[in-house]
Amino acid sequence: MAQGYIFPELPYAYNALEPYIDAQTMEIHYTKHHRAYFDNFVKAAAEVKIDTLSLEDIFSRISIYPAVIRNNGGGFYNHKLFWEVMGPNAGGQPEGALLAAINETFGSFDKCKAEFETAAKTQFGSGWAWLAVNADGKLFVSQTPNQDNPLMDVASKRGTPILGLDVWEHAYYLKYQNRRPEYVGNFWNVVNWKKVAELYKAAKK
Repeated sequence: MAQGYIFPELPYAYNALEPYIDAQTMEIHYTKHHRAYFDNFVKAAAEVKIDTLSLEDIFSRISIYPAVIRNNGGGFYNHKLFWEVMGPNAGGQPEGALLAAINETFGSFDKCKAEFETAAKTQFGSGWAWLAVNADGKLFVSQTPNQDNPLMDVASKRGTPILGLDVWEHAYYLKYQNRRPEYVGNFWNVVNWKKVAELYKAAKK
């Protein structure tokens, strides 16, 4: 395992995002779903002999690899980002360069939120909503099915994700049942904008 893929520690307690994301969902999501994606990806990457490559390198050519790599590699990466861009005592709105870029691209933070929420609510079945940075350094919102993400060469809009929202039912069903819009709206209460700003700065380089 030359690349040294590491299953990340959750950066806060299971109940840290209450009441917006409940502790039981967090524990199951992290210890069962995310762990399974990681374990399955590591096993498959070794079998296909691509475990010396970074996830970004793999995603850039994901269309040539078996579905097990795409599904589980995506699940591993997407959830790692998801945990990082949330946190306790979070919410509010971005500041500085990120807010300026949002205002320039979308017209206002509220318009950015509305576009992101639409992407999350209208993704048919399982998938993700993203705020990402394209090759020109510009922000965009997109949605992807299953465990795809904008880094993959199969994505309709390609770029580096800086904010992602999991809209698979396992991410919200215990608390919200079929009320995905409520879950999506509450997501803003736990977004760690400081981390998103760090990712934005790194993606711009």
